[in-house]
Amino acid sequence: MVAHVTTVAFQGIEAVPVDVQIQIAPGFPGIIIVGLPDKAVAESRERVRAALHASGLALPPKRIIINLAPADLPKEGSHYDLPIALGLMAALGVLPGDQLAEFVALGELALDGTIATVAGVLPAAIGANAMGRGLICPAACGPEAAWAGGGMEILAPRSLIAIANHFKGTQVLSRPEPALKRDGAAPLDLADVRGQESARRALEIAAAGGHNLLILSRRDQIVRGALTVGQ
Repeated sequence: MVAHVTTVAFQGIEAVPVDVQIQIAPGFPGIIIVGLPDKAVAESRERVRAALHASGLALPPKRIIINLAPADLPKEGSHYDLPIALGLMAALGVLPGDQLAEFVALGELALDGTIATVAGVLPAAIGANAMGRGLICPAACGPEAAWAGGGMEILAPRSLIAIANHFKGTQVLSRPEPALKRDGAAPLDLADVRGQESARRALEIAAAGGHNLLILSRRDQIVRGALTVGQ
């Protein structure tokens, strides 16, 4: 039996679907990850193993193969932790694989089974919405993901145990509301920027008039396009 969980790989701001395939088979015990994983993805085996153990789950002494398809697409980042863990939980019968198929998942795991914040949640949510699926992401990223669409289902658990309880129906997760990130830090102010007079002026005009603006940095030189200000 092969369990499947969908996640994404990022190419710029585009979220490309990735099929995480989990197979638990007889053989020498160990976890093998294939599909062009980078160092962060390869190290996920230890984070996932520890997080599952902290959540009360023990991996069987069998050969576990994790394939990240398509195999010719490079996989980078720690956000593969959560889909790999969910796939293992589905393969072990802890989570319903048919319900997981309705979601795209991403998130980094801590050793105690909690789910840490990752970058790229909004593009992933937009991609999941385009696929007609929901999103499973870290609790801290839920308000960001909610901007992708009011109709899509979003689960933002704090831990693997919270996900298991949700699918069991014992602790149903509510959909997060869209919100801006507030970390208590002082707001950014253009007055703190030294130099870059032309770029600052363009930003001020665009902000005052509600105009779109694109500034590209090439070799530390600001390349400015024409900016039309409405009268």
